Amino acid sequence: MLDALKRLRDSFGQDQRGAVLVEMTLVAPLMIILSAGVFEFGNIMHQKLLMQAGVNDAARFAARCNSQMYTEYGLPAINCADMAKNIAVFGNPAGSGSPRVADWETSDVTVAIASPADCHDAVVGGVTQYRSVTPQVCIAKVTNAKVYADLGMLSVIGIGSITLNGTHEERLIRF
Repeated sequence: MLDALKRLRDSFGQDQRGAVLVEMTLVAPLMIILSAGVFEFGNIMHQKLLMQAGVNDAARFAARCNSQMYTEYGLPAINCADMAKNIAVFGNPAGSGSPRVADWETSDVTVAIASPADCHDAVVGGVTQYRSVTPQVCIAKVTNAKVYADLGMLSVIGIGSITLNGTHEERLIRF
């Protein structure tokens, strides 16, 4: 009986049939979490890039929008800030269609179009802040902040919500 146990022990030590199963059991959870993290990070970067493109588009529109011109020609005044928010989120001034990023709302976007009183000096204390042929430079600034809360598998390892921010400034063009 003892000889049979010794032979079984010796053959078990040299047998490789279950080694792959044991290795896979040890490595699989780590690989699944790592793979999920890579996919989730890619999704976060995709949303960030879509939102930054919207912010850039909105700032360009806000810099060229002139609501005063409409009233001078007898047209109804427009709200450039609201239209810029719609462009950022929906890609069009009317705000129709689906947003560029799921759950992104116009309330997540801030548009600041400088009035002539809020313009910046091009040169401050002898240091050029803005290159300009005029003594003052007016800008339109669009910012956004959206919480990316759906982390999926990353929440398992304790990563909380992430806030995606974006900012873009453009010089105002008044005609």
